[in-house]
Amino acid sequence: MDDFMAARAQMALSLGFHIIFACVGMVMPFLMAFAHWKYLKTGNEIYKGLTKAWSKGVAILFATGAVSGTMLSFELGLLWPGFMKHAGPIFGMPFSLEGTAFFIEAIAIGFFLYGWDKFNKWFHWFCGFLVGVSGLASGILVVAANAWMNSPTGFDYINGEYLNIDPIKAMFNEAWFPQALHMTVAAFCATGFAVAGVHAYLIMKKKNVEFHTKAFRIAAGFALIGAFGAPLSGDVAAKSVAKRQPIKLAAMEAHFETEKGAAFVIGGIPNEEKGELKYALKIPKMLSFLVSNDFNSEVKGLNDFPRDEWPPIAVVHYAFQIMIFFGVVMIGIGSLYLYAFYFKKDWLTKKWLLKTFLFATPFGYIALEAGWTVTEVGRQPWIIYGIMKTADAVTPMPGIQYSFYFFTAIFISLSLIIIFLLRRQIQMVPKLYDPTDPQYQSKNKAS
Repeated sequence: MDDFMAARAQMALSLGFHIIFACVGMVMPFLMAFAHWKYLKTGNEIYKGLTKAWSKGVAILFATGAVSGTMLSFELGLLWPGFMKHAGPIFGMPFSLEGTAFFIEAIAIGFFLYGWDKFNKWFHWFCGFLVGVSGLASGILVVAANAWMNSPTGFDYINGEYLNIDPIKAMFNEAWFPQALHMTVAAFCATGFAVAGVHAYLIMKKKNVEFHTKAFRIAAGFALIGAFGAPLSGDVAAKSVAKRQPIKLAAMEAHFETEKGAAFVIGGIPNEEKGELKYALKIPKMLSFLVSNDFNSEVKGLNDFPRDEWPPIAVVHYAFQIMIFFGVVMIGIGSLYLYAFYFKKDWLTKKWLLKTFLFATPFGYIALEAGWTVTEVGRQPWIIYGIMKTADAVTPMPGIQYSFYFFTAIFISLSLIIIFLLRRQIQMVPKLYDPTDPQYQSKNKAS
């Protein structure tokens, strides 16, 4: 592995790891706040225990996200100095504001964790809600910075110099809203299904059934928001990509030849050398309609672009197909749950329905990782689209592969620690969080 590929691999690993915790930080506090609100409205102690259990999970994952995010910020400067030299002054604003959001989030989570029976109950609830708002803002601001890399604006590029910098325009570039919207919806979908899947498993194991049933239904509700919102946000994002990065759209669909009334393809094996896609299911004229609301509009093919500006077609195409596949599966599961909720109440306790959520536990994050692969790999060979190539931004420092191995070891270690801590939290539900369990400790009853 050469230094360039090692730098890319390390960045990909770091982003892939961190994005999970970023999404959890954007959504999990809202689940916690909703459970807390239910407790305040109903007085049901189970909701109080659920709130406390989820808050400890939020704290564990927040700490991990903070560590991995800090590592990423250092990596930008260490691995891509050519990029940061020019880009830093332009898109530094969303990073600065993200730091502010992180600061507020850290304070709010401290207030919430240690504020039980010390603050006004609604102020205490607001602190938990503020954790979610700050986490959501933090994620959106980071996405705005990434969106700038896909749609660079807010400066004039003259003779290799970056002049007339406008950081506000750079932050609110053409891509920020479609990417932020799609990312937010995806975060709700992924986190909702992951949490629902864990609680579905515990219900099936007959452990603290009432406690986990309430948790499952809250998480499933948030999952539905994401699942049903994904096609709408995806449509907005796809139209934005078609306008700004037609070559990325062509790679997503492995669309080689420019044509009117282009078909939307499902599956298929692309051959870059021959410029063809085999074994794909094609829906006539649908791609044209999706990108422009016109069945006969023209969609540019890859052959209209210089070969040296093509992204890795197979990687982008397969990642896009994976995202679509798991997205459709989650919509199907969400529709089934919704039908059961309104028309077949007895289904809600059936083992087969719980199993669908158990199997779907990782689906949201698989789709999320695939979507980010499309976004990042689809931009290649550019680190700043149309302005700077990735190869021109990498550090000249040798031995990057050793850094990659070291960081890989760190991320594996962190993953094992997180699994251990979360598993222990689940095991402590009978003693610390479920007041209906015989093992519930008396000191908690007093509080």
